Amino acid sequence: MEKAILYIVSTPIGNLKDITFRAIEVLSTVELIAAEDTRRTQILLNNYQIKTQTTSYHEYNKIQKTPILIEKLKSGASIALVSDAGTPGISDPCFLLIQEAIKESVPISVIPGPTACVPALLLSGLPIHRFVFEGFLPLKKGRQTRLKELSQEPRTIIIYEAPHRLERTLNDLLAILGNRNVALCKELTKIHEMTLRGNLVTVVQKLHEISIKGEWVIVVDGMAGNLATVAPEKA
Repeated sequence: MEKAILYIVSTPIGNLKDITFRAIEVLSTVELIAAEDTRRTQILLNNYQIKTQTTSYHEYNKIQKTPILIEKLKSGASIALVSDAGTPGISDPCFLLIQEAIKESVPISVIPGPTACVPALLLSGLPIHRFVFEGFLPLKKGRQTRLKELSQEPRTIIIYEAPHRLERTLNDLLAILGNRNVALCKELTKIHEMTLRGNLVTVVQKLHEISIKGEWVIVVDGMAGNLATVAPEKA
């Protein structure tokens, strides 16, 4: 394998079979894997008998670890960058290392693969020809401003949310965007995968009947509705 390359490697978001042959090859042959959560990544590596050394790279150590990883790359070591799940750089701290690699003229290669936003969009039943990925909303500062901006967004909107903040975010969307059609996708590709469809009032009511544990993707109809309507599912 060619040396001194930063590989951005997409990994499964749930089902460990959702990995490419190329991703397995890269993870097996690089000198080091920089992982957002080494314990979680080790489960994937063990499943495919990959023995490559790992090191942590996450939100709380990225400032310290980025120059160390850049020096390793510049000295000729290839590194694979992985997040907890899905495509690195999408709503996680991997972006800083990518930026610094570009500044230092380190070659970068992306190994494409799973990401949660596209499956959720397809499952939503909402218009897919034009959409905007919002990721996680601000927790405090700028939250209301961002929601007001999204209220004028004509495209389908994709938002990530943690379970303990899910109901609050849905209520905020209802208060500012109105009772839009929405789809909530939970634990995509996993055993307890679930999709709730309907309007915001309906899905908030449904949340009280199920376990909300797990990571969620919220897909919201755009301002114009894009000439589509999603009927609430039967209980």
